[in-house]
This record gives sequence, structure tokens and C-alpha cells, in this order.
Amino acid sequence: MEAVTEGSWGSLPVPLSPGELRALRELRFHQMTPVQSATIPLFMNNKDVAAEAVTGSGKTLAFVIPILEILLRREEKLKKMQVGAIIITPTRELAIQIHEVLSHFTKHFPMFSQILLIGGRNPMEDVEKFKEHGGNIIVATPGRLEDLFRRKADGLDLASCVKALDVLVLDEADRLLDMGFEASLNAILDFLPKQRRTGLFSATQTQEVENLVRAGLRNPVRISVKEKGVAATNTQKTPTRLENYYMICKADEKFNQLVHFLRQHKQEKHLVFFSTCACVEYYGKALESLIKQVKIMSIHGKMKHKRNKIFTEFRKLPGGILVCTDVMARGIDIPEVHWVLQYDPPSSASAFVHRCGRTARIGNVGSALVFLLPMEESYVNFLSINQKCPMQEMKPQTNVLDLLPKLKSMALADRAVFEKGMKAFVSYVQAYAKHECNLIFRIKDLDFASLARGFALLKMPKMPELRGKCFPDFTPVTVNTDSISFKDKNREKQRQKKLEQQRKEREENEGKKKFIKNKAWSKQKAKREKKKKVTAKRKHEEGSDIEDEDMEELLNDTRLLKRLKKGKISEEEFEKKLTGSQSRLKAETVAD
Repeated sequence: MEAVTEGSWGSLPVPLSPGELRALRELRFHQMTPVQSATIPLFMNNKDVAAEAVTGSGKTLAFVIPILEILLRREEKLKKMQVGAIIITPTRELAIQIHEVLSHFTKHFPMFSQILLIGGRNPMEDVEKFKEHGGNIIVATPGRLEDLFRRKADGLDLASCVKALDVLVLDEADRLLDMGFEASLNAILDFLPKQRRTGLFSATQTQEVENLVRAGLRNPVRISVKEKGVAATNTQKTPTRLENYYMICKADEKFNQLVHFLRQHKQEKHLVFFSTCACVEYYGKALESLIKQVKIMSIHGKMKHKRNKIFTEFRKLPGGILVCTDVMARGIDIPEVHWVLQYDPPSSASAFVHRCGRTARIGNVGSALVFLLPMEESYVNFLSINQKCPMQEMKPQTNVLDLLPKLKSMALADRAVFEKGMKAFVSYVQAYAKHECNLIFRIKDLDFASLARGFALLKMPKMPELRGKCFPDFTPVTVNTDSISFKDKNREKQRQKKLEQQRKEREENEGKKKFIKNKAWSKQKAKREKKKKVTAKRKHEEGSDIEDEDMEELLNDTRLLKRLKKGKISEEEFEKKLTGSQSRLKAETVAD
């Protein structure tokens, strides 16, 4: 289905309940988006649906509304411990968001209980919560849901609770598979009844998603919704109200350009994407120090307990900067994001589209900017062909303040900043080497000196990618970096204790021959003799003037070695004959 036009909620073939209409008015959703008007009637008429639509098109309501309508029309009302619907999503942040949207509706339907099952907290808390309050509608991430299915010993038989299941929704299905949840999804599907309605929602269609459609859906209706005004031949995957820009600048100019841009747009709300968790940690702290009177927060996938709090807090802010990895790239709806800034291009073209889709959502306008190195400029053409993503160039600003010396002085003043910078650089290089589009993002073309200056490094780190390379354009600091201390006194105390322990160990081991567990004598001897034979053979082939008696000795040793390997002589006999043979040849040489 394509080019489906939106309409009012009253134009649906099956009327919505008064409670849902009231919730929609409260949320100020007066009109349906194309994906909603295409999906809701089919879902409510008990069809399995596989919907593909651009990011930010309102897919959440496209399954929340049918779920409630289907549960309201059940002949047998749900009991406390019965699960009528499950919504599975790849990240905690997206699960929290869906849970919040759902709660706006369920407050008008007190007969339904909902529960959020995500990582970052004790699973037993979820078990107790479910046992106490029930969960007619579950919003969950795959790992935690699979875990709870295996908690029968803790008094929760979730497999029995889902026998009454009516609806299963897989949101951001392509991301569920990208993140390696396929095994968890298959395990969960095995617990669920076959007689159910299933909805699969995604911004991009991949072969893995197609396989999931075949496995989990029964005769699904496929929906591909395009934005109004977009030609049928066009497959543009970013919202039409999104202005996409790119900026070409050198690695040691990028950070200054980013800070300058953020200072010029202080009153707005921004997402700044980096390629790795270590880069988020480093640049997040740097931005906090350099941009004043702006709330700056950082979030990445390795954060365990803080992520939910940070995400919820940032959503409520009228303005600010969220420094993040791709954990925030999919399905997350943060109100009124003005700019999405991609300091590092993502590892895949589809991730680029999802990052941009955090702004210009549901008819709003928004802008996105990606910073590219001069050698990466062909990425612009690649995106226009691969993702049908048109982009405009934004020229670098002139007369920009150089803040890298200030960042260096921060590293000299606090070892924590110095170490974060080193880790960020290493992680960036490693991520760059694994880029999906490696014809454009080639690590051998990277200017490591310029990159190190852009990270405000005090010295080059030791890593395999830099081994054997010289960097005349990079000047390390003259300060001994081992003398840089932590500002945190406890951390510095621990470091000094560790250094003292290492110093003592060195002193104790000084003068002692380091014990290395060796192989058996005969094996070492055999290895040496084999090496000797190969060297002699090579020299002989090259026309070397190797002495005949040396060659005779080698050949004799080789024969003995072969006999040892075949077990015809013992190790003692081998040693005795070898020594005798060498002595004989030596005596002959002296006599000559």
C-alpha cells in the first residue's frame, strides 16, 4: 500500500472508543498520519501487518490504538495475571517512551494494567511487581522479557500468563535484529500462542526483517507508507521537512567548529552523535567545560543505571545538548529537537537516516548536520544514491576560536581527562577501521597527526594501527605524562599505591633471570636443527659458498632428526649420536 492520505480519527471505518478519543485530544493529535490511517483499520480487523514508514511518522500510535481496541472488544475480560498484549522494542529508552505514550491512554481504561520490563535494574523487582500488580500490557526489551519467562522457580509462570495473548508488536524490527536479539526473539516466540495478531514496524526493510515476517506473521498485509508529495519512484528515507547539511573540515578543526556552532545556538535543543562510548565520555566532559549556561548531558550503551534517568530528564528540558552514541538513534521521540549534529559519521548508511530522524518528527521541521573529513566527501554522493538523502553544504565558519590548547591544559591538570582522551582516540580509530562503507572511510588514508591534534592528545598512544609510523606533524608535550595526577584524591591515592607496588616488583625482579617455561629439550633442539637446515638449503640454492663439511653435518643431523621423529631412536641416543657426529666432523676439519 502506498500514498495513503491521512484523515481525522472519526473517518476510521471502525469507530474508536470514547476513552481513546479523549486521550488523543489531550495529546493534541487531531489528524492521523499516513502510517496510522493505513495500519489501524487493518490491525483492528484482525490482520497481521508488516509496516514500513520513514522515521518520525507516528508508528507508535499505529499500534497502541489497535492494541487497546482489540483488548476492549475481548469477549472474556482479562484477569490481573493475564497478558493480552506484548510490545517488544530494542532499547530501554524506546521502551520507556512507548510506556509513557501508552499510559496516556490506559489512564482512561483502569481495567488494564501495564508494566515496563527493561534492563538496568534487578530482575526480581520486576518479578515482584508483576506478581503484585499484574501486567495486561507488557512493554519490554527482548533480554529482560526472555529472562522473566525463565523465572518459574521465583514464583512467576509467565508462560501460563501469556496463553491469553491477543497482540504481539515488534517495534523497530530491523534494529532488534541488528543488535543481535534474534535468539531472544525466537525463544520468546516459542512461549507465545500461535493464534494472535502480530504487528511488525520498521523504518527500513532488510532481508533479516523479511525472514522475521515469514517466521512470525500469518499472511501479513504489507504496508509501505510514503510522505505526501513524494513521488512513487522516490524512496527517500528521511522526513521531507528535514534540512540535511554537511560540513567539510580537517580533523583538527572539527571540534572548534562544533563548539562554535553550539555556542551560536545556545537556546535550542541538540543531539550530538559520536561513534563510540569513549568519545562520548571524553567530548561530553570537554563540552561541559567549554559551553557555559547550557545543560549538557551524556548517554551511551555502557551506562547501566543512569541511562533511564538521563533520558527522561533530557526529554523534559526546553533546551540543551545530549551527547550520545547510536543508542539514541532509533525510534526515540525527544520533543522539539532543533538540530541533530553528527560529529562522527555512523558505521552504516541506514544509521545515518535514523540519527537524522530524531528531528523533524510528525510534521515538525528540523535540521541535521554531519561533519566530514576532506577524504570523506564522496559520502555525500553515496547517501544521495544509497538512501535518497539530499544534502546541502554548510561552509566552515571563519575566525573560530582555537579551543584545543585549553583542552590540552585540562588533560595536563587532570589525569582523568588525559586518559579519557587517549581511550577516545583509540576507540575512534578502531571503529573507523570497521566502518561498513570502507571504500570511503579508509583507515590507511587517515591523517593520524591531524586526528591526534583534534583530540588534543598530549602524546600518541601505543596501538597496532600506529605501529611503525612516524608523525612529524604531531608534537607531543615535553611533560612526563606519568607525572600527571588525578584531581580526584582517592583515585590518585590508588594510582600511587599501584605505582609503588610495581616499583617494588621491578626491584625484586632486578638481576633475576626471568623464568620462562620451556619446551622439552629434544623439541627445542629439533626446532633449531630444522631452522638450520632451511637456512642452509636457501643459501645453497642462492649459490652460497657454504662449506661441504657443513652441509654434510647438516644432512647427517637431519637424518638423525627424522629417525627420532619416527621413533627409531630414543632422545638419549639422538643426543649421543648427534654429539658424536659433530665431534667427528670437527676432528676431521682440524686434521685437514
